[in-house]
Amino acid sequence: MSAPTGRRTVPQGRAASPVAALLRVSRNRPEPVVGERCEMCAAPIGEEHQHVVNLESRSLMCGCRACYLLFTDDGAQLRYRAVPDRYLRFDGLPLDARTWDELQIPVGLAFLFRNSLQDRTIAFYPGPAGATESELPLDAWSTIVEANPELAVLRPDVEALLVRRTDAGGGGGGREIAASCHLVPIDACYELVGRLRTLWRGFDGGREAHDAMDAFFAHVQARSKPAPPVPTKVVDEASAPVGAGGDGS
Repeated sequence: MSAPTGRRTVPQGRAASPVAALLRVSRNRPEPVVGERCEMCAAPIGEEHQHVVNLESRSLMCGCRACYLLFTDDGAQLRYRAVPDRYLRFDGLPLDARTWDELQIPVGLAFLFRNSLQDRTIAFYPGPAGATESELPLDAWSTIVEANPELAVLRPDVEALLVRRTDAGGGGGGREIAASCHLVPIDACYELVGRLRTLWRGFDGGREAHDAMDAFFAHVQARSKPAPPVPTKVVDEASAPVGAGGDGS
């Protein structure tokens, strides 16, 4: 009979020790997720990325390029819609004090967009609590669009008209107001709202908030192209004088 060797033989079928199991799990553990991920497919995305709007919840979702392109068709009846990267400026838009009062927006900074599910135009303005929806009627908006048909280029749900009205100074008893109007992606508006929420102090926001607004609008102005002119409407043949077209009958 041979002498024992001093090594223990592990019987067949016996499980490894708990320590060995933990070591094996730790070695096979996946690397932690670093950076942002697409909220649809979980693919890594950079800090600069595009967004998709959930039309039902009105929430923004970070997306990779592939997922973003799935929702770029404005005519598709989908739950999500891609936010385009378009900036336009409207020069000479007559949003005077009277027009603004008709919109019944209580502040001088607001963004308006068309909600396709509710089939109406909604106004939001920033403040210390974030974006506040204007609960007042916006029937006057239809009148403004009729007088300024170039505003009809706003895409529902994903683009907004960003308006800022400031006191231009000047003497006299009249209200001297300077207004800037831009078409911007809806995610840019929410970016501004979030930024102001962190900086807002006091009743009117304070100096830091106003500096942030100035910097944001300078960025928007630099990126904006002039809004395209409205094409001349072709006169309907039915409204043309007799003999001016058609079969002349």
